[in-house]
Amino acid sequence: MATHPDIRQPFRLLDSPWFWALAFSFMALVATALVAPKYAVRQQQIEGRFLGRQQAAIERSRRAAGLPPVDLSEEARDRDVAQPRRIVPLWTLSTAAAVAALGCGVMLHREWRSSR
Repeated sequence: MATHPDIRQPFRLLDSPWFWALAFSFMALVATALVAPKYAVRQQQIEGRFLGRQQAAIERSRRAAGLPPVDLSEEARDRDVAQPRRIVPLWTLSTAAAVAALGCGVMLHREWRSSR
């Protein structure tokens, strides 16, 4: 039997799917950082409308049950007092992107070490 020397291909970073997953995870982190100020304003508007519709539905059910009507304009609450934190916070997406980046970085490092 002839022995063949172990010829390994050099590690090519751009051929690794872990590199691309890491790059896209970092881009997701950058995108969430850039969009955060506009997201807060827009999400506050959306959640304010949601809370208004929720109060209107409660009032409709009160009237259907025969209870005395409540004037929603008098019962209106300041949005910042009623809902000071977002229902859907942006930090959840940022955390998921950071965890994905960390995992991809670890796997890329393992792949690089095994190719040496």
